[in-house]
Amino acid sequence: MPATGPHPVLEHPGWSPDSWQARRATQQPVYANASALASALAEVRQLPPLVTSWEVLALKRQLAEAAAGRRFLLQGGDCAESFADCDSGTISNRLKVLLQMSVVLIHGLKLPVVRVGRFAGQYAKPRSAETETRDGVTLPSYRGDIINGPGFSAAEREADPRRLVRAHACSAMTMNFVRALIDGGFADLHHPEYWELGWLEHSPRAREYREMVASIGEAVRFMETLAGEPIGSFSRVDFYTSHEALLLHYEQALTRQVPRQWGWFNLSTHYPWIGMRTADLDGAHVEYFRGIRNPIGIKIGPSVTPDQLVELARVLNPANEPGRLTFIHRMGAAKIADRLPPLLHAIRREGAEVLWCCDPMHGNTESLENGIKTRRFDNIAAELEQAFDLHAAAGTRLGGVHLELTGEDVTECLGGARALAADDLQRAYRSTVDPRLNYEQSLELAMLIVRKARERARTD
Repeated sequence: MPATGPHPVLEHPGWSPDSWQARRATQQPVYANASALASALAEVRQLPPLVTSWEVLALKRQLAEAAAGRRFLLQGGDCAESFADCDSGTISNRLKVLLQMSVVLIHGLKLPVVRVGRFAGQYAKPRSAETETRDGVTLPSYRGDIINGPGFSAAEREADPRRLVRAHACSAMTMNFVRALIDGGFADLHHPEYWELGWLEHSPRAREYREMVASIGEAVRFMETLAGEPIGSFSRVDFYTSHEALLLHYEQALTRQVPRQWGWFNLSTHYPWIGMRTADLDGAHVEYFRGIRNPIGIKIGPSVTPDQLVELARVLNPANEPGRLTFIHRMGAAKIADRLPPLLHAIRREGAEVLWCCDPMHGNTESLENGIKTRRFDNIAAELEQAFDLHAAAGTRLGGVHLELTGEDVTECLGGARALAADDLQRAYRSTVDPRLNYEQSLELAMLIVRKARERARTD
């Protein structure tokens, strides 16, 4: 790999924000009206950016520290946001559950946590099939609210360019509200009890969580006693956004140059990622991603070979810049022990600067006999526990987790502390795409991460 340190002129030869258009672009919608698409994109290009370059670079530094073992990445949120969920209650509950999980991780791991939400832009979803058939009627698949609607009608399923503008508006409103909450003290470590959700009292983990909250409060008061004054940094936290940068025309429209910085930034989000279906070395998504300065993630599944992964690292991080590249492995509990170790050894031999992150959700999706998609908490936990052990055996470090979760009281994943069964799924199954962990299951998984990390620390 080249020496560490990006060079502003030589790092991305032949790249421009639209150079991806000369490559094969998969998972893109077909718009019936080309002029309407051009008009919508022109409007998006004139809209303000959703994030700033200095926020992007600050996150990159924190991710470099996570790769070095000095932080832990918590990345989580909805499988696919919907425009209808752009409301204060849903947004604050998403933020609450991530903040509560981060409290558990900070307390248990004794490390700062990098908080990244899968929201304020997670409106597009890749699909395994171009069409969907019901009762003999075939229509285009639902690809997320930025493209079409979930309702099964020709009008709903038609790709609508005006949704690009609405996606920007909903993302901006979400970002504005999150920033206002955080700046207003919503994440104040003096008062983590403010983050509690309404049904915490029913959780089997409630007592354990409240003991952690009390311990953190005592620690904050002790530090301020030593300092002799309130510590302002305890009243707010850094919070970043991420989404799968799937819809390349939209991402290009928000790719900007900024004063006093070289290169190009994707200012639709702090932390875009490439999904497993679009990580083709010769494809449009890899071409687009190689030129932006954001930290980027790559989802890697059981079909990825060591040679492919090494080449992705070379193409996407040619300067071997710390914090630039995250590999998010999503193998499934049954495959991770066989498929992950060769990848870990290959990247370690290459000397590539990589943050390793585990997505224990996507490889464990299944459909029940009634057609409902779900995930079993035991499989999610098993993949995560194996990930810690496999990284330790390979001499690498698991530096984060990537989860699909919600702050709502849904019943979409089986198991967990309340042992949700198949019959429970009908009660509150609300996802239009993939099943998510509910609040209690998310908190339980955070506690599992802590227990496993402590176990590894005693063993190492």
